Amino acid sequence: MKMRPLIFSLIAFVMLAPQANAQNANTKAKPLSDQMAATVMEVWKERSKKWSYDDGVVQDGMNEIWRRTGNAVYFKYVQDKMDQFISAEGVIDTYSQDHFNIDNVKNGTVLLDLYKVTGQQKYFKAATTLWEQLQKHPRTKEGGFWHKKIYPNQMWLDGLYMGQPFYAEYAALINNKAAFDDIANQFIFMEKNARDAKTGLLYHGWDESKVERWADPKTGLSPHIWARAMGWYAMALVDALDNFPKDHPQRKELINILNRLAVAIKSVQNNKTGVWYDILDRPNDKGNYFESSASAMFVYAIAKGVRMQYLPQSYFAVADKGYKGMQQEFVEQRAENMVNLKGTVTVSGLGGKPYRDGSYAYYLSEKVITNDPKGVGAFLKAINEMEIAAMPKPGLGKTVMLDSYFNHETKKDQSGNVVSWHYKWEEMSNGGFSMWGEQFNNAGFKTSALYNAPTATNLKKASVYIIVDPDTEKETAKPNFIAANDIKNITDWVKAGGILILMGNDTGNVEFDHFNQLAKNFGVQFNKDSKGRVVGNKFEMGKAIVPAGNELFKTSQQLYIKEYSTLKLVAPAKPVLKDKDGNNMMAVAKLGKGAVFVIGDPWLYNEYVDGRKLPAEYDNFKAGQDLVNWVGKQLMKK
Repeated sequence: MKMRPLIFSLIAFVMLAPQANAQNANTKAKPLSDQMAATVMEVWKERSKKWSYDDGVVQDGMNEIWRRTGNAVYFKYVQDKMDQFISAEGVIDTYSQDHFNIDNVKNGTVLLDLYKVTGQQKYFKAATTLWEQLQKHPRTKEGGFWHKKIYPNQMWLDGLYMGQPFYAEYAALINNKAAFDDIANQFIFMEKNARDAKTGLLYHGWDESKVERWADPKTGLSPHIWARAMGWYAMALVDALDNFPKDHPQRKELINILNRLAVAIKSVQNNKTGVWYDILDRPNDKGNYFESSASAMFVYAIAKGVRMQYLPQSYFAVADKGYKGMQQEFVEQRAENMVNLKGTVTVSGLGGKPYRDGSYAYYLSEKVITNDPKGVGAFLKAINEMEIAAMPKPGLGKTVMLDSYFNHETKKDQSGNVVSWHYKWEEMSNGGFSMWGEQFNNAGFKTSALYNAPTATNLKKASVYIIVDPDTEKETAKPNFIAANDIKNITDWVKAGGILILMGNDTGNVEFDHFNQLAKNFGVQFNKDSKGRVVGNKFEMGKAIVPAGNELFKTSQQLYIKEYSTLKLVAPAKPVLKDKDGNNMMAVAKLGKGAVFVIGDPWLYNEYVDGRKLPAEYDNFKAGQDLVNWVGKQLMKK
């Protein structure tokens, strides 16, 4: 691969730098994630010819950027692309289960996200079809999934990404704990059979029968280390771990595998450019080239591994060097606020017709193009991780604990399991706090839930404690009312430096009497009224304007708050925001070393934060981030 002249690389870097848009000096360039996403929506407007994992990689990347930015244009793009394949009955067009092609399972992660967000059963039914494929999928003698029915006895690294993140997410959704033994084993089998003992690198494929022409007759391994195959495997690990039970005995082994893999990835990173060659075991051979999809996958997996504390913090330097190198080597400006990703090999496989022998010459024969979906999708994920990493981290080492004791509504899920719901971190539907929870996570906080009464002991585990919408008797048969001992424990914890967030509701939808007994310790009383009632989609009826110089809301100017209880305040409480009639909507109070924020509404739940419902002029997503930032600032003052 020809290296660019240094001056050209510097020019390209300046064009992409957020401080200076080379195309328009008066316009600040958008973040790289938005620029790549804009290209996605231009290049892939039409439906693909068939159900394809390529699309799923792009949609996963777009979904991750939506959750971080609150820009629902990205979610709507993903939903539209999937709806082109999924019928109202949940049938997947062009998909055939009896092909037993593990590539076709990949898009299940997109379907599950759509189901969790929208609640539409068609997405769950379609995902169930993919789950059923895995239950019947042919396996090696030790239990590893074949890559495809037409490739008997073979496991490829690629297949781990195509199958395991979905397998884990679906198993977690239906509470199938036994599936996680199988999921762990798939990773373990692949590493055991494909790992080179000297370098730690993983060969592309392994044939248990050792009869394939590409397979070594002694080991069954393919001839070379293909970078993207290792990238698929690395991404599969960090994504499957998202849903892997914390107490599973093999979770630690998966993290150990990731650490061994990270050592190998680091060892073959090009020192000069920061990116990776297409064939990792032949870096100095003629014709080898830097490849963008694998580089993106390595950046993503390592950056996420560090963020999730699976990998040592020192490995972030590997991701950072790779990310900067990618911008130099592979990214070019397409138009104003749009970029292209160059240097992605279209495909590399083993066997098939015409036959792919896995030789060095074969890998180099495959076409390298600009804006291949596999490369772009992986790059979207990598960009998202790096933009998260660049955000301030006032919450490092601190935990935000969400009450699930006073607010403990339950329901049966789609599989008949009884689950806690309504204003929960993990809840991606309208009434959940998943978006706000991710804002806390992106600021470095850990999020947790408290299913017991607050005590001096369990409150010590948290820097921030949030109580939302305590249950009434109509919501829960035997609600846990806030008692005198709870009030004392919480108040003492605030005085010692805790940050408390109290979120009520409009009258009739929250238990106010006991909640007010707690709130009065901070100079606040919920007025048990209901203001800001909105008719239909007349969103302007719930408009709240943030005055300039507001101490809490630094970036949000126009909020949407409907059906809230107003507040009566005495010292130490003071108002943060009033409605158009002069009523107190929000308040803060300082007590001892701690602080309290109060609003008479759950407010920051997904329905009015994730951008899918509200007009774009409302800043609720930004307001959620402002509140996170305020919490961080209070903790820094301690």
